[in-house]
Amino acid sequence: MACIVQKFGGSSIASIDKLQKIAEMIAAVKKAGQNVAVVVSAMGKTTDNLVEMARTITSNPSRREMDMLLSTGERITMSLLCMALNELGVEAISLTGSQSGIITNDRHNDARVIEVRPFRVLDEMEKGKVVVISGFQGVSYKRDITTLGRGGSDTAAVALAAALNAERCEIYSDVDGV
Repeated sequence: MACIVQKFGGSSIASIDKLQKIAEMIAAVKKAGQNVAVVVSAMGKTTDNLVEMARTITSNPSRREMDMLLSTGERITMSLLCMALNELGVEAISLTGSQSGIITNDRHNDARVIEVRPFRVLDEMEKGKVVVISGFQGVSYKRDITTLGRGGSDTAAVALAAALNAERCEIYSDVDGV
């Protein structure tokens, strides 16, 4: 199935207004007849705020529990983006890294992608939905939530694009870099 993967980073979706503008961009692509999988980061400073909260409780949090905590940021973004897309008349569904088939090793905070099994993503796209996936995370072969470390949402987007044999992977950012 021909598709594109679009990835949106935290600062480009840092507010509800920005999120709604991104939803309009995605809706235009979908309405033009393209299948779309979208990978999102946490909004703005969400991850930093979650780390700060953990550090108020302990200076040495468990790496596993940090993965559980930090994975919630992307889940907020994916859910809100799906709501915005549905409001625009574009059917969308959100999937976590594990639901989208991103399998990792068991190294918490900087896991490596072992393989991607995007069966659920393909099933949902076949139903005509935009699939919005939480970046930065996957699931270990032990079935623990893992995070992919710095640049993890980009990593997830590229791995997913390869597994889907996507026409292209578009990484949107308003921050300087490659």
